[in-house]
Amino acid sequence: MLDYALLAALAAVVRTGSFERAADQLNVTPSAVSQRIKLLEERIGAVLVVRGQPCTATVAGERLCQHVEQVALLESSLRYNLPGLQPESHPVTLRIAVNADSLATWFIPAMAQTEGFLFDLVVDDQDHSAEWLRRGEVVAAVTAHGKPIQGCNSHFLGSLRYLATASPAFIDRWLREGLNGHSAARAPCLVFNRKDQLQALWLRRVLGTDVTPPAHWLPSSQAFVDAALAGLGWGMNLEMMVQEHIRAGHLVTLEPSEPLEVPLFWQQSRIVGPLLGDLTRAVVETARTMLAPVTT
Repeated sequence: MLDYALLAALAAVVRTGSFERAADQLNVTPSAVSQRIKLLEERIGAVLVVRGQPCTATVAGERLCQHVEQVALLESSLRYNLPGLQPESHPVTLRIAVNADSLATWFIPAMAQTEGFLFDLVVDDQDHSAEWLRRGEVVAAVTAHGKPIQGCNSHFLGSLRYLATASPAFIDRWLREGLNGHSAARAPCLVFNRKDQLQALWLRRVLGTDVTPPAHWLPSSQAFVDAALAGLGWGMNLEMMVQEHIRAGHLVTLEPSEPLEVPLFWQQSRIVGPLLGDLTRAVVETARTMLAPVTT
């Protein structure tokens, strides 16, 4: 049997990044935390913590931390159904996968409508966030995949609407004669990271062919907008983040000004479904208020 006092020490060290902060959280001495980690490593037969600034988990340590989180969630779900059980002494941490553009726009207002949780957000592309659920590393995800993952419920949220935008000066320099295969191959574009396919998808849709333009790599939703305003390149910017800039004339849409819509879904584990009820309602209601209601 696993010793959960030892596992709690491991989770605290990994969560806080140090033995001292873990000791404060557990109300014990740093020496006691160190002894518990050493004893757990001896029992498991593997190093679980990489000592450093901050301390991090090894692969084996990460698996044990995930187990501790899952047990805590199951116990919280049980308390939800059996209120006579002793209440928890500290909030439960929910690990959730979410794409950067949702995090930059509507997801935090949804988080703010719930109480009693701490959040550990994993940021990944909407086309890949579901993999975190499949691996059991998160309890919920904002994803572009609508088909329910095994053991999960899926809720349609709405669509993120993107517009190909650039500054007037950029258009005048690179796309004065319009967007075509030749100009698109020369004009620098903005790309979030290696998983970001929005610019390529939009070019394929409007030009009917694949084009590989030179690219600036900017892993930030706000940096995308700022870079477009500065004339660094064109990119698929969220409509809700650039509509005021478009009205003011600081940004313009590339012609043809065809939007690209990305449908989003909220998938959450059924095992802790009752525990996530309030969060799921907040996520669905907030998203449906702020996102486009239909998909292309």
